[in-house]
Order: sequence, then structure tokens, then C-alpha cells
Amino acid sequence: MADRVVLVGMMGAGKTTVGRQLAARLGWQFLDSDTLVESSTGSTVAELFAERGEEAFRAEESRVLAEALSADGPAVVSAAGGVVLAPQNRALLASARAVVWLRADPATLAARVGAGEGRPLLRGDPARVLADLDAVRRPLYGEVADVIVDVDALDASTVVDRILAATAFARSIP
Repeated sequence: MADRVVLVGMMGAGKTTVGRQLAARLGWQFLDSDTLVESSTGSTVAELFAERGEEAFRAEESRVLAEALSADGPAVVSAAGGVVLAPQNRALLASARAVVWLRADPATLAARVGAGEGRPLLRGDPARVLADLDAVRRPLYGEVADVIVDVDALDASTVVDRILAATAFARSIP
């Protein structure tokens, strides 16, 4: 398998923003789970949830994770927030070179996602939903993470610096 850095964490943790910057610094491709799901289905995540339900989205999420982990060439992969819910996905993540958990306090996540526009799981009270999701997912992220970066008070560039410092990928920069 080619080199991979897989970013996991809750929605609002910065996986896409950090992933793009990390990929650019490494000279690697960037693969975003949600974007891959949307390209392959022709529907947004919100539309998939509305039209086919969460189970269908989770199946697509698993499929694109497997594809991203087996794609040619080195890549930074931004995994969907709920990818850790499925045991088979956690097993796949164990095969990745480095899994980085962008860990954030639920209050930070709530501030970042605001009203949760376009995020189907956040209907109603986003802060409460994020706290509930975090309680379930936190131990699963911990199970798969090789590196943990607490992102609450950090900008994306600093998070990238910390990921590079904690991994051997800094030597891969051209």
C-alpha cells in the first residue's frame, strides 16, 4: 500500500482544511470521503440522507474509504466523521500508514459548525447532538489513532506542523 495519512475526527474538527494543506505540503493527492461519496452517487450527503437514509450513506462511506486506502500513489485522506462506527472500517484504518485524530472539544465543534447547515445529523440542537456523537465516537477514534492532535486553539497550519512533527512524513516533502 502506498503512503497514507488518514485524518479522522468529528465534523468541524478541520479534516478537510487540514487535509488539503497537509497534502499540499507533502506533494501528495488529497482525497475527501464526502466529496468521493458525492461524486460517485451524484447526490450531496444531505440528499443521500434524505432520499436513501443514513444506512445507505454509511455503506457509501465504507466503500469510498476502502477505495481511498487502496488508490494509487501517496495520499492524505479526510475520512467522514462516522467512518469509525463500523468495525470493518476500523479494521481498514488499522492498515493505513498513519491515522491522525483531529480531536476537538464538542463546544469547539459546535462553534465551528454553527447551525449545522448541510449536515443532516445536526438537525435541532447542533451543540447537544455534537456532544452526544462525541461521547459515542471518542473511544473509537482513540482506538484507531496513531497520532492525536488537539485542535481546539490551533489554526490549520499549526495542526499540519504538529502532524508532520509527529510522523515520518516530514521527510517526504520534496
